[in-house]
Amino acid sequence: MHFRVTLKIIGMLLMAFSATMLPSLIIALSFQGDGAEWTFALSFFITFASGFSLWLPFSKHNKVLRTRDGFVIVVMFWSVLGLFGALPFYFSQPLSTLNLNWSYVDALFESLSGLTTTGATVITHLDVLPKSLLFYRQFLQWFGGMGIIVLAVAILPMLGIGGMQLYRAETPGPVKDSKLTPRITETAKQLWYIYFALTVTCALAYWFAGMNAFDAITHSFSTVAIGGFSTHDASLGYFDSAAIETIAIIFMILAAVNFSLHFHTARTIRQKNYKASLLHYWKDEEFRFFLSVLGLISVITVGTLWLTNNMDFNDSFRQGIFEVVSIATTTGFATADFAQWPPMLAFLLFSAAFMGGCAGSTGGGMKVVRVLIILKQGLREVKRLIHPNAIIHVKLGSSPIPDRVAEAVWGFFSVYILVFLIMMIALLGTGLDQVTAWSAVGATLNNLGPGLGDVAVNYGDINTTAKWILCFSMLLGRLEIFTLLVLFTPMFWRD
Repeated sequence: MHFRVTLKIIGMLLMAFSATMLPSLIIALSFQGDGAEWTFALSFFITFASGFSLWLPFSKHNKVLRTRDGFVIVVMFWSVLGLFGALPFYFSQPLSTLNLNWSYVDALFESLSGLTTTGATVITHLDVLPKSLLFYRQFLQWFGGMGIIVLAVAILPMLGIGGMQLYRAETPGPVKDSKLTPRITETAKQLWYIYFALTVTCALAYWFAGMNAFDAITHSFSTVAIGGFSTHDASLGYFDSAAIETIAIIFMILAAVNFSLHFHTARTIRQKNYKASLLHYWKDEEFRFFLSVLGLISVITVGTLWLTNNMDFNDSFRQGIFEVVSIATTTGFATADFAQWPPMLAFLLFSAAFMGGCAGSTGGGMKVVRVLIILKQGLREVKRLIHPNAIIHVKLGSSPIPDRVAEAVWGFFSVYILVFLIMMIALLGTGLDQVTAWSAVGATLNNLGPGLGDVAVNYGDINTTAKWILCFSMLLGRLEIFTLLVLFTPMFWRD
């Protein structure tokens, strides 16, 4: 392990992260009466100075990163990022005034929720908070959406060597060795170009649909990041606009799709092969399965609301489709309180978040491709009962899945269930009821946000110990469990 180089990199990344506080500082200075100037100035200074202090003693050390170094850097940086990202929330006078008993764990919870694109919140009275703080909160989600490590690989030349180790450690999905371009730096840049283009397009669409410029920009951050934070307590329901909800649905789905498909689309468009730019989406089996699941759950939800919830068909269709897409993609926007719907629907929608988005997307959950592989393996076992001597391959599209990938999927699923149970039992031990504990772990581990029971609206009223546990759960979900848990194994630290 190259600890000196690791600390040097963490220091540089922390200095780079301090720049995320500057836009909010500018907004605070621009809006009269905002009052958060010193909050962001102090937070910026502490973050930059801490990063500089880590970097300076080891600035002359240069080593090629290994895979284990990548895991350590990713986990350390996400943890450190959450700690320093909490400073503006902790120093904010309006937050401590409006949210009684405001503490550092609340600030840390909000910071990690933003950076991991979970969208769970402990903050109330969003409509009266300073715009600078609201912008920072939304920007955290956008910054965490594609992954700060990918951004760092793209912009810091000193990470050019060994950058693939960081990329593999941070990128979600069961298959992490495939590269979209020959060089990892170029890959990271291309992904961020696509991410930025989707954000700009989404912001313009929101603006044309009736949002003001501030709301359009900030909501585009959380939509494309699949985060779910809003600048209003009523979330997107504040706008009561079918056009805005339709735009959100489109971009939530686009952000939940594997970004390699968007990459190929951009490349084929540059080659003026417009037909191929769309057909390759439908050729992707994970994408087809994802849309099929969304369609099936939407039909069930709309039909149930129409028949049993005293809603006309238009309201059932509008609210049902939006909530299905929002929850299933692990975004967490709301136009209705789905926890108050028939219990079967609330459970169905929440369970859909366990699948989440596609691999290589900004979505949370176990990822669509893993669920698809598990179903295919189950079907293969049924076929083997009928034909015990047959050699049956599990395939995605026309390509057989290597046994190592299939084993990794089952390993991930097993550890996921075990972690889920342990954390739920831990929350029950803090005094939460069963529904609240189950949904809180599911909402944070899947980076969804809203839960059921006492966390249906926000997480502000749960106890401090539960918040610490859920902070760890959000990190586990963002780093797909193994990336974090591997650091707790003795084998990892042996030479």
